[in-house]
Amino acid sequence: MNNLKRVILDCDPGHDDAISIILAASKVSNLKIEAITTVAGNVEVEKNTLNALKVCDIIGLDDVPVAQGADRPLIKEREIAEEIHGETGLDGPKLPEKPEKKVIDKHAVDLIIEKVMESDGNITLVPTGPLTNIALAMIREPKIIPKIKEIVLMGGGTFGNWTPAAEFNIYVDAEAAKVVFESGVPIAMFGLDVTHQAIATDTIVEDLEKIENDVAHFVVELLKFFSKTYKDVFGFEGGPIHDACTVAYLIDPSIFRMEHVHVGIETKGELTYGMTTVDLLGVTGKQPNVHFASQLDSNKFWDLFTRALHTYSR
Repeated sequence: MNNLKRVILDCDPGHDDAISIILAASKVSNLKIEAITTVAGNVEVEKNTLNALKVCDIIGLDDVPVAQGADRPLIKEREIAEEIHGETGLDGPKLPEKPEKKVIDKHAVDLIIEKVMESDGNITLVPTGPLTNIALAMIREPKIIPKIKEIVLMGGGTFGNWTPAAEFNIYVDAEAAKVVFESGVPIAMFGLDVTHQAIATDTIVEDLEKIENDVAHFVVELLKFFSKTYKDVFGFEGGPIHDACTVAYLIDPSIFRMEHVHVGIETKGELTYGMTTVDLLGVTGKQPNVHFASQLDSNKFWDLFTRALHTYSR
């Protein structure tokens, strides 16, 4: 157990969040999932929570607590991404209406605080949705900040996908992102620059279809729906599994090229709200606060992903 990395997955499932959970729980993973917490993002937090519970049912993740978190951003109005993830947030596969696993009777923010405060400073937070829960935890109990080992997040980039300047997760709650990025906690950031290199093309999906187990079949159904929406909305050749990049990095950091840079969060711009200002050339002179993922080894990434799905075979 000592060689395992302890993580809390804070998410808004979401096709790529679901896949991230599946990768984290696989037998190729070196992660011990301490908790799964949910936040409003891709769809409403209640739907995201149901989706997290259903994913846990599918992969037999019975002993990990799931806690529901913030139902709206810190300040601004809530926005969701139904056009990408569908009405349920996990459109595509046929899933039971109600999960067997139950959410715990504790708010996600309280669970994050509790887990981090009880730790030896060895818990990594892995947020793959808006950063509302993480910011609220830091605001409510600042003592957790020096005890968080690292934050490995999906969000931002040098361009946007929700506005020309802003990526969805950061745009939904830029004020929360600002709290997190300015906290001083070590951050590894997986933005659109690198996640758009993790495209599940038709060829990749066809290869994954050959894996004979229920979890792999579920992932293929997720990818088929996700790929279709990305083709329809953005003209992509497949769906980028953004969130799985965070877990892949924790399992095998050699998959990614990282740049140590300063990243700021824009909260006041009329056209740039939610922008992550990635100082790749060091023009601000500000101290680097983020390890920014810029490149992905596609062969290594998909090899890891394929091996992970094979481990769910009986």
